[in-house]
Amino acid sequence: MRLFKGSGVALITPFKYGEVDYERLKRLIDFHVENETDALIIAGTTGEASTLSKDEKKALYEFSVNYVDGRLPVIVGTGGNNTKDVIELSKFAEAVGCDGLLIVTPYYNKTTQEGLIKHFTVIADSVSIPIIMYNVPNRTGLNMKPSTVEKLSVHPNIAGIKEASGDITQITEIAKYASENFYLYSGNDDHILPVLALGGKGVISVVANILPKDVHDLCFAYFLGNIDKAREIQLNLFDLIRLLFIETNPIPVKEAMALLGLDTGEVRLPLIRMTEKNKELLINEMKNLGLL
Repeated sequence: MRLFKGSGVALITPFKYGEVDYERLKRLIDFHVENETDALIIAGTTGEASTLSKDEKKALYEFSVNYVDGRLPVIVGTGGNNTKDVIELSKFAEAVGCDGLLIVTPYYNKTTQEGLIKHFTVIADSVSIPIIMYNVPNRTGLNMKPSTVEKLSVHPNIAGIKEASGDITQITEIAKYASENFYLYSGNDDHILPVLALGGKGVISVVANILPKDVHDLCFAYFLGNIDKAREIQLNLFDLIRLLFIETNPIPVKEAMALLGLDTGEVRLPLIRMTEKNKELLINEMKNLGLL
């Protein structure tokens, strides 16, 4: 199993004139290797997976694995609300050499908890690489209960969860009752330190798109017992994290990356560019942090 400890970046998908910009993607991958990011998460929410076609996702998986060439674990988003399609994408990802899968709970059709167990079990039975489940109820309209996570955590291919419910009681319950070797990741950048304190293995991070070394250092300061340093980094990032969600993710983070010369800032409809009022707030905080 090749999962990660530390900072996994929920990587944006760079676009130029409406198409995936693979030259910029190369530069982003190199940027994260150089800045000690611990894993790449491709085609997740921040990667605008919901507006990527199936062929675009497959091309992203294969390109990323080939270009990374073993320098970092490559974990790819294959989730959706059609179990058959998720299995197809997951099998393809395994075949081209991806290290793991990030699979969001089905959205819109909103199955039951028993339906979640069946959905994730049949997917996990179809592949041999590890699955990280993704619980983000404010996006999907469906919350995966801790008791459901506990049952699924015993499956040999279901290795962890990205927990983005924002409910610390729920996160604590998962930490207590999931199987012993199950990986708990924070799905919210403002909860990295609390989740680590509960035994979490790291974060799948949005802010790591622009401050990868900081997020890596936060995690490893905690792992090495330097709680004060970890707390300092967490609190220092707080206002920026808040502004990265002032509009729907990934609108603000792409705007921030454009300001830093890392991206064009282009998003796909129905998302649009950040409002000038909110962009000004973002610029001011980036100046406060010495980024601009």
